[in-house]
Amino acid sequence: MFLTALVFFAILSILVLIHEFGHYAVARLIGVHVEEFGLGLPPRVIGKKIGNTIYSLNWLPIGGFVRLAGEDEVDRPKSKVLSPKSKMYFWARSKKERAAILVAGVTMNFLLAVGLTGYLLSQGVLEPSGRVRIEKIQPGSPAETIGLLEGDSITFIEQKQVTIPRDLIDTTRAHLGENVTLTIVRDKNETQMTVIPRKNPPAGQGPLGVVITDLELRTYSLLEIPGEAIRINIVRAKDMFAGIIGTLWRLATLKAPSSDVAGPIGIARVTGEAVKFGWKAVIEFMSILSLNLAVLNILPIPALDGGRLAFVFLEKLIGRKLRPAFEHSAHQMGMIILLGLILLVSINDILRLTKGL
Repeated sequence: MFLTALVFFAILSILVLIHEFGHYAVARLIGVHVEEFGLGLPPRVIGKKIGNTIYSLNWLPIGGFVRLAGEDEVDRPKSKVLSPKSKMYFWARSKKERAAILVAGVTMNFLLAVGLTGYLLSQGVLEPSGRVRIEKIQPGSPAETIGLLEGDSITFIEQKQVTIPRDLIDTTRAHLGENVTLTIVRDKNETQMTVIPRKNPPAGQGPLGVVITDLELRTYSLLEIPGEAIRINIVRAKDMFAGIIGTLWRLATLKAPSSDVAGPIGIARVTGEAVKFGWKAVIEFMSILSLNLAVLNILPIPALDGGRLAFVFLEKLIGRKLRPAFEHSAHQMGMIILLGLILLVSINDILRLTKGL
């Protein structure tokens, strides 16, 4: 339990720090003053001012923030004459500069996801191979009787090609108690064997008495890794967008979120499961969380980076800025809604835990 909590807060802290560091670094590069760099949401636990920036640790461990000078334009002086120091304010920068600062956090999370995925690819990952291989043979089974061995590949059954486990399973079940011809590849040599699948196999065993898989360990080269890591995360991001939109629609129509939607409590629980499977599973989980954070934050929802970016695009579209008070209120309302959603999802997590789901 302690290890799970430690890993959970370590992952969350890294993801938030990476995200907020993106905003921080680009803002500093452009010349916008960073008033505070906070881990967690207020109220503040502790803060230290270094230079002109306060670095703080806050009570609510569900995120983080970078507070930029002039981020809320309601603080802008009413005078239309800008002093040389005005460039230090977020509202005084160009639309491109503001957009660059806003997307920096999402970009950092995406790059972290790609980097972690790339590392796992370099260590080797299990992938569908297009062939079905025998991993284990049960003692006394039909497979052992006819001389099948671990490592044999089954390419055909009754002249039907076998490329995934389901091909073998379905055809075997259709011929229980009958003679079935298997085409086997062993040490690059092809041979045929005849076997009779059992109608009533022992518990935990199948008709043939074999454990099969189509997964094989593949290690990617340094040249292959970048492209494959980006491709994997783009595919995942598309699925995440679809899932988030579906969840928002269910909530908007007053329906319970699906069982695969989790808040902080649910994520902590999955972290515990990942810890049980080892460090590679933890890294994979961290990569998925980082990508999920990027996808969620780029959505055009007020209070999120995507919501603030939407106001920049709207400004470009209509040729003028919206009233600062309106934008400020929209982001405040967005934050209230987001905190409410987190609460609802967390309650759902608790109910699932109490029911043992």
